[in-house]
Amino acid sequence: MVAEGGEEEKIKIGVCVMEKKLLSAPMGQILERLQAFGEFEVIHFGDKVILEDAIENWPICDCLIAFYSSGYPLEKAEAYATLRKPFLVNELEPQHLLHDRRKVYERLEMFGIPVPRYALVNREFPYQELGYFIEEEDFVEVHGSRFWKPFVEKPVDGDDHSIMIYYPSSAGGGMKELFRKVGNRSSEFNPEVRRVRREGSYIYEEFMPTGGTDVKVYTVGPEYAHAEARKSPVVDGVVMRNLDGKEVRYPVLLTPNEKQMARDVCIAFSQAVCGFDLLRCEGRSYVCDVNGWSFVKNSYKYYDDAACVLRKLLLDAKAPHLSSTIPPTLPWKVNEPVQPSEGLTRQGSGIIGTFGQSEELRCVIAIIRHGDRTPKQKVKLKVTEEKLLNLMLKYNGGRPRSETKLKSAVQLQDLLDATRILVPRTRPGRESDSEAEDFEHAEKLRQVKAVLEEGGHFSGIYRKVQLKPLKWVKVLKSNVEGEEERPVEALMVLKYGGVLTHAGRKQAEELGRYFRNNMYPGEGTGLLRLHSTYRHDLKIYSSDEGRVQMSAAAFAKGLLDLEGQLTPILVSLVSKDSSMLDGLDNASIEMEEAKARLNGIITSVAKIVNSNGYSECPWMTDGAGLPSNASELLRNLVKLTKKVTEQVRLLAMDEDEELTETSSYDVIPPYDQAKALGKTNIDIDRIAAGLPCGSEGFLLMYARWKKLERDLYNERKERFDITQIPDIYDSCKGLDELFKVAQLLADGVIPNEYGINPKQKLKIGSKIARRLLGKILIDLRNTLEEAISVAELKCNHDHQSASKKTDKEDTDYQSKLFIKNEDMRRTSTTSEISMDQDDDDDKETKYRLDPKYANVRTPDRHVRTRLYFTSESHIHSLMNVLRYCNLDESLQGEESLVCHSALERLYKTKELDYMSNIVLRMFENTEVALEDPKRFRIEMTFSRGADLSPLEKDDSEAISLHQEHTLPIMGPERLQEVGSYLTLEKMEMMFRPFAMPAEDFPPPSTPAGFSGYFSKSAAVLERLVNLWPFHKHGSANGK
Repeated sequence: MVAEGGEEEKIKIGVCVMEKKLLSAPMGQILERLQAFGEFEVIHFGDKVILEDAIENWPICDCLIAFYSSGYPLEKAEAYATLRKPFLVNELEPQHLLHDRRKVYERLEMFGIPVPRYALVNREFPYQELGYFIEEEDFVEVHGSRFWKPFVEKPVDGDDHSIMIYYPSSAGGGMKELFRKVGNRSSEFNPEVRRVRREGSYIYEEFMPTGGTDVKVYTVGPEYAHAEARKSPVVDGVVMRNLDGKEVRYPVLLTPNEKQMARDVCIAFSQAVCGFDLLRCEGRSYVCDVNGWSFVKNSYKYYDDAACVLRKLLLDAKAPHLSSTIPPTLPWKVNEPVQPSEGLTRQGSGIIGTFGQSEELRCVIAIIRHGDRTPKQKVKLKVTEEKLLNLMLKYNGGRPRSETKLKSAVQLQDLLDATRILVPRTRPGRESDSEAEDFEHAEKLRQVKAVLEEGGHFSGIYRKVQLKPLKWVKVLKSNVEGEEERPVEALMVLKYGGVLTHAGRKQAEELGRYFRNNMYPGEGTGLLRLHSTYRHDLKIYSSDEGRVQMSAAAFAKGLLDLEGQLTPILVSLVSKDSSMLDGLDNASIEMEEAKARLNGIITSVAKIVNSNGYSECPWMTDGAGLPSNASELLRNLVKLTKKVTEQVRLLAMDEDEELTETSSYDVIPPYDQAKALGKTNIDIDRIAAGLPCGSEGFLLMYARWKKLERDLYNERKERFDITQIPDIYDSCKGLDELFKVAQLLADGVIPNEYGINPKQKLKIGSKIARRLLGKILIDLRNTLEEAISVAELKCNHDHQSASKKTDKEDTDYQSKLFIKNEDMRRTSTTSEISMDQDDDDDKETKYRLDPKYANVRTPDRHVRTRLYFTSESHIHSLMNVLRYCNLDESLQGEESLVCHSALERLYKTKELDYMSNIVLRMFENTEVALEDPKRFRIEMTFSRGADLSPLEKDDSEAISLHQEHTLPIMGPERLQEVGSYLTLEKMEMMFRPFAMPAEDFPPPSTPAGFSGYFSKSAAVLERLVNLWPFHKHGSANGK
């Protein structure tokens, strides 16, 4: 290709794309760079030529850039390529596949590329009924393959971007629609939609929990892939933008397996320039969408790389005699504009305390109690009604001696239907012939009915019923000889209440916001919001209780500055771990002993003495914190409880009369839990109407108080039950006279239920929090190993940087960083990481920033954040281990981890209220030698949570709080002296006797042979080589 005059003729690149795509900034930047090399002439076809002219009249070129977009005549471009045979950067025929998601998945699977588990529902016409498709409340089934909610529903049409995610009833139900960005939104949540679409053909696939981050991969040829993380539209649908209005994304490193996947996608679809979506979930990566021609936006480094790779591709195809080596100085570098930095629209964070320049935050671990809730309630009644017994048999598989749990909407609706028939239409007076037991039974059935009717529909996680058979008889089998057992009596237990209130949601969100602004010195909020990218590695765990899960979701909303309702946030970001954060079974015997001893102390008439030689440490005595006149207060509590019960009874009677007149439940403003999950002002109308928060009417409130009164003091047996004190205290905030008495008793009783003295507190605390303590140690150890690994690599890298490095060495460094981290963890002698179910490196996804593309001082360093949401029992237990661990025989002579002044404050604190929390932060002093114990420092703080004291004042703040029914959360208090230094080594030594050993944690759930999952057989590799269109000798268009 030599022109007249001896000059090399330029290679003609035809750009046959719609003008809208041609005029995009990335396309312009890359084509400019290609021309700057001097070897190419770029010919723009233009819309008029493409749409109106015959292909014979199209410009002739050596290489063709052509790809489909809206309105593009793909078949016409194919005909041109057949006529002129240019080298195709992206093959044209395979672009038809990209319009059909079924064909995309089929092609991915053909090439051994992992995709989410999926099934196809093909309809020939809208709403066609299909025998192989079943939809139930919480799952769909396709050809016998079941997909439990949350699942994803995608139209088979690749150009239809309306993708739905359906959420389980246990998380509040509802559906979120994802769509192409419109302004600042990329998704919308609809709490009312629970049924899937039927108007077309769809793919159903498992929802992949990715921690709220999506990865977009961009290939330029099979050997180059650039990846970026962005906030997933699944979380809240709000697009995060920088000051220029562009979506904020961060470049990340791909693992070796992911690089192989990128190569395979490129080959499978014969598209050199190709974008696809990657889901990272539990150590595996999956391709969920292939987009075809895509360029990265706003990255000058990427533009440089793409131009260099495309140049080599084109020269190898059309001028192999020319050298494709990259020149020492790129031709367009002379007047290159400075790359703008990512200025985030949100303000930066504040700082707690003072830190030296050499100290960097490495880890934040917080254990947090749930927010304000309605009182928990239980109704127990023995039932003999055949309708209820039949219901039990229906849902326990017909086994007469097995208990049944009713939780789903379908099951609870069945129970409600039966209860409505059984509840008497009229309420007989006590003076009638009805016996007292019949009267009580009817009242309890009425209460069950009222609870089940709350809110107008069953939305989730706050009501459950157990039916346990108690008596059986033998009856003759119907139509068959012989006998069978049949239950004739069962115990029905309805548990309800304990719902997170509007105040609880607000408290959790506010605390999340406080953490965002104060726990991360010097970090911009945008980095936290995109939490799984380069610096923030966040995981949130919750117990199984609905109020705890929703507190975690509301906190995440504040922490990450999210918008919208809580259900999508819960499903995307919160992991349930009931074995670590639920239950008291391990310590039940010791707790019963403590309660029995406590009962003896309180009910004895003698005054309680709180000294016993511990005047400087009053917390060391048995029953510390109990008021000296506890016995007198208890009797007073019984009187006041009766008084409140009578007042509520009168209100309930009024409500009952109104109900009789209207014969409906419309008197009370309806309470929709599904809507309430995402709104902090749902109860305002009820408060204004003088009604209780939540969905409880006065009838249910009366039943609750009557039960409390009866359980607190059994008049027939003349016996007190002190375990009811916390429940009464829980129910009477706002009833001043009763509250003052209940608070005095509860402040003494609740801490002592977890141990009557420090040694018993330590024993009970270590049993309840054993698994959580083990997990905290693993979190800290993982952070330590990662920090050391990065420090060693950085040290080696600094030595190399004195001499000039090539691009290959730079890439090798990044590759070594990943491999070194992997190897170090897998060969760890203590094996904490490989044994930790949630933090195993193969399972817990890392979105590590690629330093070549971002201006960050220490890009390889992470801040690890672990949040554990739980109940009061685990907060007390962990605090007791923290402050009394030195009392263990194995640690005798050691000082407490908590300083004396903090022990005194904790003794006076009494209650760890809603949203109380314990926070451990680990700092690394980078100027201290790696082996020095002082390299890693632990800082401990606690907050006692919701604070009542502002209500006791008579000022504007108190009036506002009364109106909102919301208590403020107290700020953190130190557990160490200012200036003291707790090393990680010391904390590990003090925790270890009480923590579950790392090797006892279950192994990660990643299936065996994980690495082999991505490997290719020789036959597949051979097929890949033959199909590769850019291979010099394998492509028909190559010359």
